[in-house]
Amino acid sequence: MKPHKSIQVFKNPFLEKFTHIHPLTPLVAWAPIFCWFVWETFGVLELSPYVAGVLGVAGFLTWTFVEYVLHRFVFHFEGESQLGKRLHFLLHGLHHIDPTDPTRLVLPPVMSMGFGYLLYCLFRLILGPVWVTPFFAFFIIGYLCYDYIHFYVHHFNPTSKIGKYLKNGHMQHHYVNPNMRVGVSSPLWDYVFGTVEDVKDKEHTVSH
Repeated sequence: MKPHKSIQVFKNPFLEKFTHIHPLTPLVAWAPIFCWFVWETFGVLELSPYVAGVLGVAGFLTWTFVEYVLHRFVFHFEGESQLGKRLHFLLHGLHHIDPTDPTRLVLPPVMSMGFGYLLYCLFRLILGPVWVTPFFAFFIIGYLCYDYIHFYVHHFNPTSKIGKYLKNGHMQHHYVNPNMRVGVSSPLWDYVFGTVEDVKDKEHTVSH
């Protein structure tokens, strides 16, 4: 198999290097933070497993909503100005032009950690310093699921029903209608907000 030839984003080779992310980078960057939050939850705050579990599920579900909103309204927002178009290209347009580039399928850590920090501050303001700890731990798990499901559906052919469903949905998003099937790690909010499309075009199946 020939190595993938990436689209050049920057003429400056130093800047160009930072547009390529190894797939393991999010796990290496976020796993220690997740472990620290879990240790805080049970080792310092001594929350009960029930309370921590409820907050953890809430954090995971909140991620799926944040993922949907970011993907639909931020990543797919294309401004009228040249700057807006350039930002859209860098943020997500490049991925739709070249969706199989293996070095551009997970979010750069600078971007993910920047978003993560802002969201953590918001959630801490709402939930307080105790409840936010298990909540954000599983918010991180939701984010990692997103990154690796996204990588998986682009580079592997799932055999399970769930895997095939997620891949088919994401391929429809790429090759049929970018305004539909916005959820990557979960179709939940597509059903809630009516962005599910029952596409019967056999050309756009799991074979992509």
